[in-house]
Amino acid sequence: MDIKRINTYDDVRFSSDVLAEHGAFVIDNKYPCSFKITNEKSARVEYHDYTCIAPIIDFFRFFAEHITVFYDTNGRKIAEFPQIETRIMRIDELQPSQFFVDTDKLKAVSSFVKSTEDMFIPIAFYEKIGRYISLDGHTRLYFAQQQGIKNVRVFITDPPESIYDFADEAINRGVKKVSDMEVLPHDEYDIRWNKFCDDFFQRED
Repeated sequence: MDIKRINTYDDVRFSSDVLAEHGAFVIDNKYPCSFKITNEKSARVEYHDYTCIAPIIDFFRFFAEHITVFYDTNGRKIAEFPQIETRIMRIDELQPSQFFVDTDKLKAVSSFVKSTEDMFIPIAFYEKIGRYISLDGHTRLYFAQQQGIKNVRVFITDPPESIYDFADEAINRGVKKVSDMEVLPHDEYDIRWNKFCDDFFQRED
């Protein structure tokens, strides 16, 4: 099964709110599958064949591990996982593992980030710097802080080893807190961030 996450905001196969939350996926290059987050731990899944939904849910949870209960469009529970423990943390205490913010993504998250309760951010402790690293959700964090939101809900998870190199690079670039990230137009973000990632993983190979 080939599962592709849709990272654009204009795919007519999905609703705008699903696209804004990055809950849109395409299976085997033709079957749309959407995840609509309904509360802090649940999501509604729309797909044509729920008998093979398990690997798609697993793929979705790679990006949203805090979502642990899944329902179909008729409200029937189709999957449940152990709940993830979360806690409140100040945004300015987090060390980013990214250094750019995309203006298109900022616009998208503005449609659903209204308070601390709208954000669940995966983090990991980095012993070298004695701080927690934000592993994902940097756009949400940046937007929230710009709106005067000081705290975020976080959960600890096991990151890939490369995330520590990304955090080191952020620090080298002077990005030591969320507000230090540079906001870029989408096209420039796409070039600069993707180029960094491509170059990094080529060196790893």
